[in-house]
Amino acid sequence: MKKFLVVGLGNIGSEYVNTRHNIGFKILDYFANKESISFQTAKLGDIAEFKVKGRTILFLKPNTYMNLSGKAVKFWMDKENIEKENILIITDDLNLPFGSIRLKGKGSDGGHNGLKNIQLLLNTTEYPRFRFGISDAFKKGQQVDYVLGEWDDDEKEKLKERLELSSEIIKSFVLAGLNNTMNAFNGK
Repeated sequence: MKKFLVVGLGNIGSEYVNTRHNIGFKILDYFANKESISFQTAKLGDIAEFKVKGRTILFLKPNTYMNLSGKAVKFWMDKENIEKENILIITDDLNLPFGSIRLKGKGSDGGHNGLKNIQLLLNTTEYPRFRFGISDAFKKGQQVDYVLGEWDDDEKEKLKERLELSSEIIKSFVLAGLNNTMNAFNGK
């Protein structure tokens, strides 16, 4: 059975639950709720398992905080013997308009500390990532407050549709592969 590791990046703690930086956690929670699967606390994070058409998806919400996400990703990849092309890292992206989707098979960390740590510990920039746009609607010097801020009313209203689309992207990645998923969803 083919195994996949889908990692939603975020920070643990109730104060971060509805923040822009936690979109990775939010997407995984939405998927889990929709498919009636639940997360269990395990080493370096919360894990859930979902089987679809002969494939197993392990969902991971690292409990290492954003800046040390690579530790959890590396541990679970090694433990479950999952190849880097079968991981999908879901993260927020300030450089994309709110709700925009960009999937890539490799690339820079774009200044994102979670991706920076993953690249450091995996020793590569070549792994699939799913960037969810949170926009850059903040004043100079306000970036930290913005990413750790909660969604505004307009964003909250549009978020449900974007979360549904994100669930479709995860299934497509697992069933159709990265290239087909990029072609179908990038820019949506």
